[in-house]
Order: sequence, then structure tokens, then C-alpha cells
Amino acid sequence: MLNYYKQNQLVINGIVVTVLVISTYSILGPIAVFALLLLPFAAFTAVKVSVAFIILFILFSYFRLHEAFPVLMPLKIPKLLALASLLGIAWHLFISQKLKPHWHTNHLIFFAWFIWLTICVFSAANRGLALEYWSGVLIKVLIMVFAISWWMTSLQHFNVIRIGIMISGSAIALVALSNKMNGIGLVEGTRVTISRELRSQLGDPNDLSLVMMFPVSFLAAEVFDSSAHKIRRFIALICLIVAISGVIATQSRGGLLGIAAVLSFFIYQKIKNPIIVGCIGAVGMLAMIVFAGISDRQSGGAHEDGVDESAMGRIYAWHAAINMALSNPMTGVGVNNFVANYFFYSPHWDGKNHAVHSTWFQVLGETGIVGMFIFIALITCIYRSLNRVFLINKQLNDEKIAVNAKALKGGLIGFMVSGTFLTQAFTWPIYIILALTIALEKLVIDKQKERHYD
Repeated sequence: MLNYYKQNQLVINGIVVTVLVISTYSILGPIAVFALLLLPFAAFTAVKVSVAFIILFILFSYFRLHEAFPVLMPLKIPKLLALASLLGIAWHLFISQKLKPHWHTNHLIFFAWFIWLTICVFSAANRGLALEYWSGVLIKVLIMVFAISWWMTSLQHFNVIRIGIMISGSAIALVALSNKMNGIGLVEGTRVTISRELRSQLGDPNDLSLVMMFPVSFLAAEVFDSSAHKIRRFIALICLIVAISGVIATQSRGGLLGIAAVLSFFIYQKIKNPIIVGCIGAVGMLAMIVFAGISDRQSGGAHEDGVDESAMGRIYAWHAAINMALSNPMTGVGVNNFVANYFFYSPHWDGKNHAVHSTWFQVLGETGIVGMFIFIALITCIYRSLNRVFLINKQLNDEKIAVNAKALKGGLIGFMVSGTFLTQAFTWPIYIILALTIALEKLVIDKQKERHYD
């Protein structure tokens, strides 16, 4: 009887698959049939290597690799990776239950931040713009923060994502330097961009500098890791120079400040003298400014008397952000609404809307005073978590944990410093740092418990 049932079930399944294949072929053609037949294998792969798909999704979403290398654009890689990631997360969360959720204080603060952003979306002056950003970016950030913080359960996972960030950042920097040497997509005649003609997110020099600056802390952690192999450190040093050169090519003052802060942090780990480190940082900053040729910029160059046009533009934008917060102290003008509302709040109008060019004023203007407090609380919690990781690791004395903790803390410091001039409150870097910090603290606490029980 059981064999008879199995045979009938097999026949029914065969008929269903045959009808599905024939229908797909008649409606969509042979390519669709091929895709349909590959679907079970793709689903199986997505379940088996979920971590890899999640990491690749983050790398493509943040570094915009498909836009830097346009040959990849027709493949729709970010969407495919998003589907694979969601399938893997759902499978391991609800079916295999290999994904073990855990709650952390930083999760709570982040979730409160996301709820407040959602409130600011529905109270936005231009709700359409806010909803588009919420559905296109913020909801992905929400899912991935929890997925990463739950999935990263071993140092091997941390090594993979660190290497991915370092390679992706170096690849973007190489494209930027190539564009600079060939005069492709230059803004103001000297500032490099990538795929500007495709309206890429990398088409703005400041956004491009942010993308290349983020991997600097991970590369610097590798270079300053005395326990790492010399060849690996040498390769990391070459990539670090490439990444810094890419940021220099954008002539972004915020990017240069961020790099100076990150490198000063790592130098301080070796030279425990703040005065010497400060002098090294100042000299390094001046050297990067000279190499960047900022004095030759059309906006913010040496040819402008007094406060340059670029600086005045930022002052006007920051003034507009303050006015937005004063007019709407609870929720501001709404997520992704600063540019659209610039005209109504700026004390100066030159015929076009401007970006805020500051993380802190972006949060203030778009989420109000309440949002500013929550965001600062989030940054504070990340910083305290990393301090706890360092404290616990003094007992464990694990160099691999130390290098990851230093990379994350350097990235956080770079974010806070460069955030003065770069708009990055709702982009991936800080949320990647948040998720990895939660995972790393959970890892060191578990290791401490294991040692205690042993």
C-alpha cells in the first residue's frame, strides 16, 4: 500500500512538473524553462551557503560593484542575491532552525531607531520619496543587521566578510584611479567619479570617497596586525595605499579627515603618546591635502577668497537642517527629504537644492531632535560594546579577535569624524559595524564562558 502511494505521488509530481514546463515554454520561451529547471538547484545552494549570499548581497549593495563594472548590470545580481539571502534566512530561521536568534541591547536601540525612521517616513513632507527610500534601503538594512549579527558565529565568518570588504574597496579604488588617469567622469574638472553617466550612487565624489574610506579601517587592521603573515600584511599595505589614493582622487575633505582619524587610531595602538600621534596625524592630513590638490578644486580651492564656496554651501545646508528641526522638532522633514525641502528652510537660495553633507545634520533635519538623541544613543552603544570586547579579550588574549575589534573600532571612529562632512546616516557602513559588533561581543562572551567551564 505504501509503495502504491509513493508511485502515485511520483506520477502526480511528474505530471505537475511537465505541465509547468510546457506552460512556461509556451508563454515565456526556452530561457524561462531553463531558469525554472535551475530553480531547485539555486534554492538548494542558497540554503547551503546562506552566509556567503548574505555577505555578497551586502558587498554589492554597499560598494555598488555592478555599477562600477557595468558588464554585470544586466545580470541583476543584487536582486538575485537578495532573494537567495531571504530564502536562506527563512529556511534556517523557521525550518532547519540553525539560525539561533539572540537579543542584545544594541538590537533594541537599533530597532527603536528603525521604528522612529518609519514614523518619520509617514510624517515626511514628501511621503513618496521617504517610502521609496524606506522600501529600497532601510528595510534591507533592518533584515541584514539581524541576519549578520545572528549568522556571524565564528572567527572564520569574520575573516570572510573582512576580506570581502577589503577586496571590494580595493576594486572600487582601482576603477576610480583608472578614471582619474583617463579623465573619465571628472566633476569640476579634477574630482573623480564612477559610472556618473549611469546615474550611479558612485557618481558623486563625496559618496565615492565614503565607499572607499570604509575599507580603510579593515585594511589598516590587517597591516598593523603583528601576528599576521608578512605576505598578507604586505598585500594589505598595497591595497591600503590604493584605497587611500582613491579617496585622495575624489578630493573629499571629509574622506581625508576620516582616513586621518582611522590611521591615527591604529598608530596610537603602537605609540601610546597622544601628542606624537596628533603631530603624525596633522602632518599626514596636510600631505594628503597636498596630494589631493584640493587647492585646485573649482569649489573650495585656494583661488577663492575668505570662506570658500564649498564651505559656505555646507554652512547654508547645516543652517537649513537646524531650521527643519526647529520647525518639526519631533520628526524633522522626513527620511530622504532634505534636498526636496532645502528651498523652504535655507537662508540662502542660489537656484538649486543642495545636499546636507553632514551625517549629524542629516539626522537632525530629517528625523528631528528625538531622532538625533536615538542616533547618538546607537553610536554610544556600539562604542561601549567594542570596549567590552577589548576588555574581555584581555583575558582571552586572542589576536584574531583583537584585529576584528580594532577594525570595527577604527571604522566607527572614521565614521564619526568623516560624518562631519559626509552624509552617511542611512547608508550601510554604520549598520555593518553595528551587526558585526553585536556578533563579535556574543562570540567573545561565549569563548569566555567556555574557558570558565574548562
